[in-house]
Amino acid sequence: MPATTTSPDLLCINTIRTLAIDGVQKANSGHPGLPLGAAPMAYVLWQKFLKHDPAQPKWPDRDRFVLSAGHGSMLLYALLHLYGYPLTLDDLKAFRQWDSKTPGHPEFGLTPGVEATTGPLGQGCANAVGMAIAERHLAHRFNRPGHTVVDHRTIALLGDGCLMEGISQEAASLAGHLKLSKLIWLYDSNKISLDGPTSMAFTEDVNRRMEANGWRVLTVEDGNADLAGLERAYTAAMQDAGKPTFITIKTTIGFASPKAGTHHAHGSPLGDEGVAATKKALGFDPAQFFAIPADAKAEFARAAQKGRATREDWERRFAAYAKAFPNEAAEFRVGLAGEPPPGWEKDLPIFPAGQAMATRNAGGKALNGIAAAIPSVLGGDADLAGSTITTLEKQGDFDGASGAGRNLHFGVREHAMGAIANGMAYHGGVRPYTATFFCFSDYMKPAIRLAALSHLPVTFVFTHDSVGLGEDGPTHQPVEHLMALRAVPNLHVIRPGDANETTGAWRCAIPRTHGPTVIVLSRQKMATWDREKYGRAGNIRFGAYVLADAEGPLKAILIASGSEVELAMKARDALQKESIGTRVVSMPCWELFDAQDAAYRESILPAKCAARVSIEAGATLGWAKWIGAKGVALGVDKFGASAPAEKIFEEYGFTVANVVAAAKRAMA
Repeated sequence: MPATTTSPDLLCINTIRTLAIDGVQKANSGHPGLPLGAAPMAYVLWQKFLKHDPAQPKWPDRDRFVLSAGHGSMLLYALLHLYGYPLTLDDLKAFRQWDSKTPGHPEFGLTPGVEATTGPLGQGCANAVGMAIAERHLAHRFNRPGHTVVDHRTIALLGDGCLMEGISQEAASLAGHLKLSKLIWLYDSNKISLDGPTSMAFTEDVNRRMEANGWRVLTVEDGNADLAGLERAYTAAMQDAGKPTFITIKTTIGFASPKAGTHHAHGSPLGDEGVAATKKALGFDPAQFFAIPADAKAEFARAAQKGRATREDWERRFAAYAKAFPNEAAEFRVGLAGEPPPGWEKDLPIFPAGQAMATRNAGGKALNGIAAAIPSVLGGDADLAGSTITTLEKQGDFDGASGAGRNLHFGVREHAMGAIANGMAYHGGVRPYTATFFCFSDYMKPAIRLAALSHLPVTFVFTHDSVGLGEDGPTHQPVEHLMALRAVPNLHVIRPGDANETTGAWRCAIPRTHGPTVIVLSRQKMATWDREKYGRAGNIRFGAYVLADAEGPLKAILIASGSEVELAMKARDALQKESIGTRVVSMPCWELFDAQDAAYRESILPAKCAARVSIEAGATLGWAKWIGAKGVALGVDKFGASAPAEKIFEEYGFTVANVVAAAKRAMA
């Protein structure tokens, strides 16, 4: 195959480049600039330093490579194909097409070798921090003298846009504080963004920023030509400095193309003439497409074979480890499988009837019961542990250097917290959770969305769930948040109505291995129902169930979640005194209820009873699905107020009298 490039390394780099621009051009969509500029840094890393085996993409002790700058996805797809991952040349030719393995931005679980779903800039930076945390935690739990089974690095490639996003600063600050020495960020510094030169909006000294965050900082002045400099930087980065490493690599976006060094190379195909000119400049035949020279193929295969040998050596060492420490090896395998161990529910609390308790308190007890049975549970809060009640008792604070401790102090970094938890889940072997006030889920929404998109088993705990928060006022009182999260596909949102439903919420969350769960908990106390008299709390697994049925003919249904279930029960008593047969349905999770068959849903909300009232201290948008055309939605469609919770509920119509009146209106 004609190619005038003589250096084997340069031939391989230019093969990566030309595959990438061919894929973008064939799709007539994509970002050719980053692959052209960043191919050398990626090649030197993958060829000489990255510990991976394309034949076993999920090998537990592999290094993790995260393309945070996910718009440059054709760089990653070219690497995966060339190194022998199960991604064919036809897959590369199907870039950005329907039902392909090569979508516009990398998607975890879809493409073998993709470690994280990236594209929203900065997310991959924080994901990498989570992966490094998981590695340290697992190393602490499982490594034994003479038996090292967890020892790998996490490397993220990011760009100017990633570093402009606030999430990257949150993540960098925490990583530096934790001294995550097996974490490396490669900064593709090409000084170009989509609109033009970064100087229009981004002129800070990034290296000094990272130094201030506690990182070791290295620089490669010419990332396009100085392959030896890249190798020296990577060699240094592999040496433990007791802190994470940040490598600024200066490159030219769109290298060798007619658009080199300009924002025009960022997000648009080069065009047929541009592709031809670029190939000619790189020593490739402009008339050939998706070309892989035989010499380049041999170089890539050599590195892949080295990776296979490294993986096989690890498997031999793990076999020896399993013989010496069979219990630990079994626990290691269970953690990686992601399934909870047998008997994990045995220590979950059951709360006595009549005990008034805020669901945040019940949630804390349930979480600690789970953590006692599942050692892989690891997580923390955004500087609110005393309020969210999510501290794992007697488990210590996480130490990023040793990996000891299970309580992560994320600080006031909600966005990074969510994405770091995602990174922990991407890595595997740990079961992450996070916690903060529900109103601050807005800060975490991008990470929650990506958790759902990527089918990650992360549990997001949110307390202080409504205007019932009280005196802190509308800035801290969630209103639209339940509906906003319910709109996210593949996300289960559970707002339990008493302490035992809260235990049930965790029972639903932990076995869920292919999607995240949000558990929304109260600050205010609420009644704990007598489950011998009323519907069993275990019915929460159906999303909605009959808590108290009508006495006499069914005339009205009250549907509620959270603390408003207690109000619904009181209103039912008042309606029954007027001989109005009233059913109370506790509906803590719309998504689980929607997943039930039609017969079950009909048994809970029979079509013959159109008189329905929803009672929830949040936005009423969406309730029409459950209450129908004749139903009445009682909720909060404006911001809250600063006052005691009881006063707010009264002023906003959360009273027995108002619920009774609403039921009668629905019956009219």
